[in-house]
Amino acid sequence: MAAEAQRVLVYGGRGALGSKCVDYFKSKNWVTSAVDQLLKGDKVDAILCVAGGWAGGSAKAKSFYKNCNLMWKQSVWTSTISSHLATKHLKEGGLLTLSGANAGLSATPGMIAYGMAKAAVHQLCQSLGGEKSGLPTNSAAVAILPVTLDTPANRASMPDADFSSWTPLDFIAETFYTWTTGDSRPKSGSLIQVVTEKGKTELVPAHL
Repeated sequence: MAAEAQRVLVYGGRGALGSKCVDYFKSKNWVTSAVDQLLKGDKVDAILCVAGGWAGGSAKAKSFYKNCNLMWKQSVWTSTISSHLATKHLKEGGLLTLSGANAGLSATPGMIAYGMAKAAVHQLCQSLGGEKSGLPTNSAAVAILPVTLDTPANRASMPDADFSSWTPLDFIAETFYTWTTGDSRPKSGSLIQVVTEKGKTELVPAHL
């Protein structure tokens, strides 16, 4: 009897991190599906929300309202949609990951819209970890809180930065895979900081 296919839904799969996650899970012979296909098919083992973006500026910036609206759409709405999809299409014992940010743990006066949106994602993740959140039995919602991801776009915009303090995308993709298979998975509602120093990356639970 053939083993049941394992499936993962990657929301934001066209971005740098999303593409890396898709490639990594495919290399493990998992099936990746578009939402329209997923809605007609079986439940998935994991939903990875890796959509997001960045915008700078204080409350005084002319683009403040515009940036807040953009950050809400890119970070909060994508996380909200992924969370609702999880209530309908995630297997019992499955994994939902959300993309928070280390910056969202404290004040971000130079990028208020970004920090505010990421803090909202953190609250959403914590709420999903609570009783009667709507997630399937024994499933887990976990948010990663990186500082800077090592993406082509970030390298292009910050060519003189210290890349040894940036988190490799491979590390994130591998971590998601590990958590999805149930190995060393944090408890539901956890916010996990991704700390990279001198080329070494560690996962550190955020204590609020």
